[in-house]
Amino acid sequence: MIPLFSGLTQDQRKPLAALSSELTVNKGELIFQEGDRGQGFYIVGAGKIKVFKMSFEGKEQILHIYGPGHIFGEVPVFQGKSFPASAMALEPSTILFLPRQAFIRQIETSPSLAMNMLADLSRRLREFTVQIENLSLKEVPARLAAYILTLAQEEAGHSQISALQKDGPPAATVSLPVSKIQLASLIGTTPETVSRAFKKMDQAGFIKTEGKKILILDHGGLEELSHTGRI
Repeated sequence: MIPLFSGLTQDQRKPLAALSSELTVNKGELIFQEGDRGQGFYIVGAGKIKVFKMSFEGKEQILHIYGPGHIFGEVPVFQGKSFPASAMALEPSTILFLPRQAFIRQIETSPSLAMNMLADLSRRLREFTVQIENLSLKEVPARLAAYILTLAQEEAGHSQISALQKDGPPAATVSLPVSKIQLASLIGTTPETVSRAFKKMDQAGFIKTEGKKILILDHGGLEELSHTGRI
């Protein structure tokens, strides 16, 4: 179930399905560029999408990586302006496009849809607040630990993962959804620094890495690292 449509009746979902169009994008294909006029927004059906900005020097800063069910490109829905960032498929993906004007008409007739959109925008604002804090105030190990914990929450659910302790239930395993180069861009560092941080966390007994698999051995220690930045 797409969170945006949760709480809606079948009759309320029908017009949304009718106004949406399904698009297939290839790996590396741009969906929109920063500055493009926003005619609507998108929902990931399958695959992975990165939202990013490019500096004048050509340096990329990944803002978000979204999987199935996530909304992106929604800012112009209410502003009626251009996209503030670019979006590209990280792998072959299927996305839904919902045109702006038709969606606004649906919001006017569905309070549940309006509340769901506000909830998503509020969640996104919190994510940006945390991201700004991480990039400006925390060292790389803390940023990496916070990212791993976020992955664990997404894959296992907050109530399940929060109970994990060093001597508690079996360790959780998460899958790194991006390459180390993309991860470095996401947390604002270099691939070499990411590799060194992974090695230190492995040596400290917080995690064990096997390719793109990350086994969380000490959830409490990883959580402390995400706050203090000290191993």
